[in-house]
Parts: sequence; structure tokens; C-alpha cells
Amino acid sequence: MTHDAQGDAPHALVVDDDALILMEATAILEDAGFQVLEAMNVVQALGILDRHHEAVHLLFTDVHMPGEADGFDLARQTAARWPHIAVVVASGQAEPEPGDLPAGATFIGKPFSAEIVRYHVRKTLPDERHPEPLRT
Repeated sequence: MTHDAQGDAPHALVVDDDALILMEATAILEDAGFQVLEAMNVVQALGILDRHHEAVHLLFTDVHMPGEADGFDLARQTAARWPHIAVVVASGQAEPEPGDLPAGATFIGKPFSAEIVRYHVRKTLPDERHPEPLRT
């Protein structure tokens, strides 16, 4: 979990089993104005969401991770249990099939850039829920 002096900034949960991509996505979302929570698999992510779902505005997840569930499963569970959380799914190996993504979720391919992530987060989150840096 990353902490900084952003105070009331909305939280994003980043989930990826690749530590370098996790760090990159965390840095991109912190620069976009989020406080970031991190998980390396679906079980960890669901535990974090169980505890912090009220503060989390965005789930940014990879598809392929260790364990029985993948990022598509996490996206669908998140949308069903916490519909206020916007969902962005990223993968360099999988393309979503019908039914993989919950309604309103966004898919982006890897590798991604900060500009691509910011664009899709702006598009996925309602305007009133954008952190300050995404409003400009």
C-alpha cells in the first residue's frame, strides 16, 4: 500500500502479479491524483476491497495472475459487490470475450502509457469522481 500526503484523494486499487508493472501503474495513478492500494492477486485484492471499498473509486487490474481467479473474475465480483467502483482491466495476453467484463468496465492492452491510462480512467470514472489532476 502506498501512502502519501494526498489527504482526501480517492483511492485506486492496482492488482498485478508483476512487481514492475504494479509499480508503474501505481506511479501513473498517484500522478493522476489517487491514493493507491496494491495487491498481487485476486485473493489479496478482495481482502483489501472488503476492508476499504468505501474509499476505493477505481480498480485497475491485470488479467493473468496466480490462483484460481483472474482479473476478469475480480472485475465482475467488484462490479457486483461494489458497483460504485469503476473498473479498468489491462492485459498484454488476453482480449475480453463476451461476458468477461462487467457493464461499464474498460479494457486496455499492455504495454500502456500514462496517457492511455489517464484517458481510460477519465472515461470510466464519472466526472464528479475524478481526482483533481484528472479534472484539468
